Amino acid sequence: MDLSELGRYNTTTEANLVKARLEANGVDAMVQADTAGGTIPSLPSKGVRVLVREEDRIAALEILERLLPQVD
Repeated sequence: MDLSELGRYNTTTEANLVKARLEANGVDAMVQADTAGGTIPSLPSKGVRVLVREEDRIAALEILERLLPQVD
């Protein structure tokens, strides 16, 4: 199973909200962050990543676009 990064977020809370939205719409997702083993959860060094299966990437992007449309 190949995973694809869907986006990077500033906090685990943001990333978990995106994950929850995706999963509520049928797309499995996972959150990955470098948080010093969970000892400093609010300080991810390289952003908090949301990952989906490569084959779900397009569907996940469509879900996020529908829920969180881009503002120009």
